[in-house]
Amino acid sequence: MTPGVGGQDGETRDPWIPRAEVLSLLGVKTQTLYAYVSRGRITARPDPADPRRSLYAAADVARLKGSSSGEAPGVVLPFEPPAVKGEALVQSTVSLISEGRLYYRGRDVAQWAQNARVEDTARLLWGAEETNPFAGLGVRVDSAVGASHRARLFAALARRAEEAPSSLGRSPDALRIEAAVAMNEVVDAVAGPGPRLFFHQRLARGWRMLERDSVHLRRALVLAADFDLDPAVLATRAAASGGASPAGAAFAGLAAASGSALARILARSIAYVAEARRDPAGAAQRRMAEEGAIPGFGSETFPHGDPRADALLALADLPPDLTAVIREAEAACGQRAGFAAALAIMARRLELPREGASDVLLIGRLTGLMAHALDQIIDGSPIRARLRYVGPRPQGE
Repeated sequence: MTPGVGGQDGETRDPWIPRAEVLSLLGVKTQTLYAYVSRGRITARPDPADPRRSLYAAADVARLKGSSSGEAPGVVLPFEPPAVKGEALVQSTVSLISEGRLYYRGRDVAQWAQNARVEDTARLLWGAEETNPFAGLGVRVDSAVGASHRARLFAALARRAEEAPSSLGRSPDALRIEAAVAMNEVVDAVAGPGPRLFFHQRLARGWRMLERDSVHLRRALVLAADFDLDPAVLATRAAASGGASPAGAAFAGLAAASGSALARILARSIAYVAEARRDPAGAAQRRMAEEGAIPGFGSETFPHGDPRADALLALADLPPDLTAVIREAEAACGQRAGFAAALAIMARRLELPREGASDVLLIGRLTGLMAHALDQIIDGSPIRARLRYVGPRPQGE
C-alpha cells in the first residue's frame, strides 16, 4: 500500500502528505504541483512542524491519481509537456511561479518592484529591453470618454483594438510600439491628459495623490502585471493566435480579468477593509464565524505568504487603523494577507476612490496581458487544444 494515499476505494490513511510524496505519486514536476494548487485541484496548508513547508490534501491527490490520464479533466498545465490529450498547452516566456516566488522573465518580482516602473516592466516582459517603445509618445486629442475610470479604460483599449490592423506579418518592433501606444492612451483615459510623466506619476496626479506616495502606486502596478496562467491569459493568447492586434488581444484578456477570481476576491477585500477599519477585531471574528475565512487572507499558491503582498506592504508606512486590520485578520484566520488584501489596504492608505484598487489591478494587469499577446504573436507557438462534443446526438442516429 502506498504511504499516505491508498487503501480500498481510494481511502486515505493520512489526510495530509508532503510535497515529495505528491510528486512521486502523480509523476509530475514541482511547477505542475503549484499549478494544481493555484487552480484548486489540490488543497495545500503550512506544515505545523515546519511552516516553511507545505502539506497537501491526500484525498485530492488520490482523486487526480485515479483518473485515467493521471490528471483531472480540464486542468491546464503550462509547464509540463507533453500535453495530455484534450488539454491546452500554452508555452510562455512571461512569468513563472517557483518555490514560493514569482518571476518576470527570470527576475524576482518582489525585488524588481522595489525600483522598476511600469514602463521598465513592460520593456522586460515585452522583450524590448534594447529599445524603448514608449519614446516620443504624445497626447491623443480625442480622449476616450466614460462615466468611470474603468469605462474609460475599456473605451480607450477598445478604440485601439478597432483601429489597429491584424498582427499577421508585422514586425516585433512595430507590434511593441503599438502596445505602448495603447498603454499610453489607456493611462490618459483614466488619469486625464497632462505632462508626459511616467505612467504611475500621471495616474497619481489624476487621483490627486501626494507625489511622495506615488512610489506605492508604482509598486502596486508592477506587482499586478502578471500571475501564472488563468482565463485572462488564455483569452489574450487565443485572440492573438487568431491574428488580433496586441490591443485587441489584451482587450479580450482584460474582459476576462475583470471577472476573474482575483477581481472577485479583491472586491470582497475592499468591502472587508472598509468594515474592519471601524472594528478590526470584531470584523475579523464575525467573518470567521460566518464564512470560516477572511477575504484576501491566505493563498493556495503561496501557503507561506504571497511575495507580492509582502513587497507591497513592506514600505507602506500604514496608519494604526490599517495596521490593526492586518494584525487582527491574520490572528483570527491564522493566514497572512494575500495580494488582494494588500491591494485593498494600499488603496485605503493612498485614499483612492472606492474602486481604485480594482482599477489599479486592471491597469497593472494590462502590462502583462500585452506581454502575453506579443509573446504569442512573435513566438508563434501554437495553442494545442481539442474540443470534444458532449451534446445531444444528431437526430436519426
